[in-house]
Amino acid sequence: MEKDADGFYTPKAVDAPAKPEGKEVEEPKPEVAEATPSKNTDLISSTFEVTVTLADQQADPNSPLFSVKSFEQLGLHQDLLKGLYALGFSKPSKIQERALPLLLANPPQNMIGQSQSGTGKTAAFVLTMLSRVDFSINKTQAVCLAPSRELARQIMSVVVAMGKFTPVQTEYAIKDNLPKDVSRMTAHIVVGTPGTMIDLLRRNVIDSSGIKVFVLDEADNMLDQDGLGEQTLRVKNLLSKAKPQIILFSATFPDHVRNFANKFAPQANKIELQKEELSVEGIRQFYMDCRDEEHKYDILVSLYQLLTIGQSIIFCQHRHTADRISQRMTAEGHKVASLHGAKNATERDTIIDSFREGREKVLITTNVIARGIDILQVNMVVNYDLPLMNERGNQHSNDARPDVETYIHRIGRTGRFGRKGISINFVHDKRTWSHMEEIENTLGKKIIRIETDDLDEMEEKMKKALK
Repeated sequence: MEKDADGFYTPKAVDAPAKPEGKEVEEPKPEVAEATPSKNTDLISSTFEVTVTLADQQADPNSPLFSVKSFEQLGLHQDLLKGLYALGFSKPSKIQERALPLLLANPPQNMIGQSQSGTGKTAAFVLTMLSRVDFSINKTQAVCLAPSRELARQIMSVVVAMGKFTPVQTEYAIKDNLPKDVSRMTAHIVVGTPGTMIDLLRRNVIDSSGIKVFVLDEADNMLDQDGLGEQTLRVKNLLSKAKPQIILFSATFPDHVRNFANKFAPQANKIELQKEELSVEGIRQFYMDCRDEEHKYDILVSLYQLLTIGQSIIFCQHRHTADRISQRMTAEGHKVASLHGAKNATERDTIIDSFREGREKVLITTNVIARGIDILQVNMVVNYDLPLMNERGNQHSNDARPDVETYIHRIGRTGRFGRKGISINFVHDKRTWSHMEEIENTLGKKIIRIETDDLDEMEEKMKKALK
């Protein structure tokens, strides 16, 4: 097989999804959608150009790219349609329009999908998992990996909600959430994190022989060599005999990860957005010039009233910083919560659930929830520390580069599904200033200065941005 220009192998032609009766089929072309919210769902139509590269297009240039305008056209089981409607999905989003016919086609094909937050990628891969499961067979048929327990729990909530009219059995593969004394899992769908999934597969608690679908959410993080890449690869190797359909989804894909993704999911269909569209347009980005580390804390405290107008997430570089700020603010009478990977499982679950339900207004955290977490009321993100590349490898270096991909994910926790949101970066020395400048240049978007010497003016500017 020949490699194409993108490094994808040209596979043999495969069956395209059946053409809906009475529908004209258009030739494939990029599409630009209107930025209007649909009436019955929180999804926004994509405002970016969706580029689709079909693996079988190279083999058969006349093969049309099918898309659907309704979920009925996909030939889904009535029980799944009921689940979709109960969740408030009335029709497919632009990404789902293009992705679902490809994801559900037979024989199954791999997919690499890059899609802006809030465009329905979770629903797309969850629907695929549920569609591939034979409920009469009590063994695992779909596995999904996420980088954190928080995201795994969020994905599972979608599986359970969408599958509520089906007999689907589900189970977690996350630390401290495993059923006791289980020698064999019979759940149809297992969602978890890489380390625990490896353990369960290796001990044959999960029988890998019947697995038809293998999903990676936040795939760029899962495949990053400095992060979870090695563990994720081991999971794939443990599933290799089953030859599952591999689905990778993420909002960002740096080049080095994209190349690895091509090998990880060979002969994949690709849906992606252009690099220059990656910055989250609905988010107003600001920075505050602080004198030093201590001044950063003073400014954060002075922002407290604004932080509690909706909900806010404050991102720190280290766990000890998150704890220190949280303890100090609590001692001064402010209500805040702190969340990071060193806390035990029960505590983490309680904190994120409390924040999700609005009982906590301000969450101080590390990158543990920088990705994929949907909490609609979050309208402000503060980068107390800007994200650095060395955080992924837990090394310490003074010449570390800013991690632009993580920055995009962090600020994307606000302004969800087309709502308004603002992000604030704290800059306090020459080094952090140059990091912010690099982020600004990479995104090609001006980050606006807010003076910190006049607190009333500062508050006025922020309130105006939130209106």
